Amino acid sequence: MSADLTGKRIAILATDGVESVELTSPKEALEQAGAVVEVLAPTDGAIQAWDHAEKSGTINVDRVVAGADPQDYDGLVLPGGVRNADHLRLDTSSVRFVTAMVRRDVPVGVICHGAWILIEAWAVNGRTITSSPSLRTDLQNAGAHWVDEEVHNDHGLVSSRKPDDLPAFNAKIVEEFAEGVHRREAA
Repeated sequence: MSADLTGKRIAILATDGVESVELTSPKEALEQAGAVVEVLAPTDGAIQAWDHAEKSGTINVDRVVAGADPQDYDGLVLPGGVRNADHLRLDTSSVRFVTAMVRRDVPVGVICHGAWILIEAWAVNGRTITSSPSLRTDLQNAGAHWVDEEVHNDHGLVSSRKPDDLPAFNAKIVEEFAEGVHRREAA
């Protein structure tokens, strides 16, 4: 990963139930490229991470999402974990934050079940995206074109399916976050 993210500030939005490696691996890749990365969550303190069906460690929260200003960030990562994604899509502050980030056309990286909140934010209509196969119908019903690929980039919306895809996902989000804002042509 040769892209330089020095001076870039990236938000990772997660809560209890996050798939540990889907948060820690992108965070490490972004930090190694020079970014300042903050973990945002609906509540302060720490969130409970999971390793598939088993609880793993906790991850410290840097900022409560309700108090975070989307203008302060150059990119957003939405890790998966079924519990995490389901809780976030029901949290009004989280949905507002994601909506604001998407409207600014900043790069967004999303993996596995993380795409659920993009549906709530009305951010997938007309976009091509991959995800956990179990979200295929949800994404298609929201107007997305779903593909089964290791990593897919649609004008700065970088998506992957599962933890095995993390090396490709991490490389692509670093590249896209280095490029910055991705304006899309109106349909």
